[in-house]
Amino acid sequence: MYKRFLLAAIVIVLATSATVATAGLLEVKTTADIIADVSTPIAGLDEPNVLDDVDAGQPQTILLLGSDRRFVDIATKTPSRSDTIILVRLDPDRGATAVMSLPRDLRVDVPGYGRRKINEAYALGGPKLTVQTVRRLLGVSVNHVVNVNFGGFQRAVNRLGCVYADIDRRYFNDNSGPEQYAEIDVEAGYQRLCGKQALEYVRYRHTDNDVVRGARQQDFLREAKAQIGISKLFSDRRELIRIFFRYADTDIRGTSAILRLLKLTVESAKNPLQDVQIRDLEDDGADLVAPKASVEKAAREFISAQASRGPRDNPSDKPRRKRPARASGEAPSGLVEARRAAEDQAVPLATKLSFPVYFPKLALRGGTLRERDHRAYDLYDRGRRKYRAYRMVVNAPGTGQNYGIQGTNWKAPPILDSPSETRRIGGRSFELFYDGDRLRLVAWRTDKAVYWVSNTLLQTLTEKQMLGLARGLTRVGAK
Repeated sequence: MYKRFLLAAIVIVLATSATVATAGLLEVKTTADIIADVSTPIAGLDEPNVLDDVDAGQPQTILLLGSDRRFVDIATKTPSRSDTIILVRLDPDRGATAVMSLPRDLRVDVPGYGRRKINEAYALGGPKLTVQTVRRLLGVSVNHVVNVNFGGFQRAVNRLGCVYADIDRRYFNDNSGPEQYAEIDVEAGYQRLCGKQALEYVRYRHTDNDVVRGARQQDFLREAKAQIGISKLFSDRRELIRIFFRYADTDIRGTSAILRLLKLTVESAKNPLQDVQIRDLEDDGADLVAPKASVEKAAREFISAQASRGPRDNPSDKPRRKRPARASGEAPSGLVEARRAAEDQAVPLATKLSFPVYFPKLALRGGTLRERDHRAYDLYDRGRRKYRAYRMVVNAPGTGQNYGIQGTNWKAPPILDSPSETRRIGGRSFELFYDGDRLRLVAWRTDKAVYWVSNTLLQTLTEKQMLGLARGLTRVGAK
């Protein structure tokens, strides 16, 4: 339960209902009644050969759409395009739950209109034409559609008490230049994001790309899922469902359809994600073009999901294997000495904090310390108790890729709940957090504070590099 702000909304609904599914048919009927009361059926989806029928107990594919329609578009009757297009396949018998994001600038065949950007299908024919376009592109069945307005996401995040997120760099735009984009001001570092700010963060795109944005949204959703407990979902389930479907339309209606979908959701929850991407995309002006072979490969991966391995931009089918120990003093592959520059930038942070500051004496080859993003700041828990924290940011090669070093005297931030394993290396006990077999985060604790190294959004740093960075963290002032 998975990636992207749009998926967040449907996950909230499904997870909420799934937690009470065992309470019996009455709760499921209540959910169906709420949907019928506040949601509008999507026109055209009940026509022949639009959605694919599925027998009870069989895998289902859900198309999730998020439109960029705003109040000004409604007033001027301007057609909206789909801002987000995601396919989710629930199949408990496979090794993973497949999630495929389709870039909105991907050039495809839109039935009846020829070669267009895929998000134009929504403006030309709404969800119905989008379903037909996706089916033609991938050759996969689509069983259900959920069409979401952004307002539901903001209100659901606020209702759940906001979400702590590990922000990889500063995101800022005030539209002071000639190009006009969504305004945003989110600083680097671990912090709590609420409705409008959370939406601005997960939607941000104009200095990276759709792949990076998808990874950012998945990271946000991972933290949201971890922080929202079952008790919260259970106690607030009906209002959450009402909030979501007030801003979402769907063909999913009736007790039997909801019950079948809930059953699949619960059974699929045990599986890891496979983040399926269409690779080898080429820029062609303002459009993206995908080779036919890459599209066909992505479709096969989507149907036959398996747990993903390797960094997201370079997946590997090879399992992790133990490498020979490196000689003492030898830097891990791809890391270089960077102590002087990093310490010079860490010293000003140390003067603002009452706990030790650790800086990275090694850096990824080709990486650059983003001094403008380094900062010491106040961090508040849910009880409004104040702590101090700092963040150092290193820009890694590749579009939108940054890894970070974080420290705080808040001893129990939610991000450090439930490590995958603990490993003792070089006199420190490191807590390791994996996403599949990707090492997403490495943390360690002292008497005064906790510290961690965060991988890039696409998790491009290898396990060896992540552990090397963590081992190389050095206290300001130490020899």
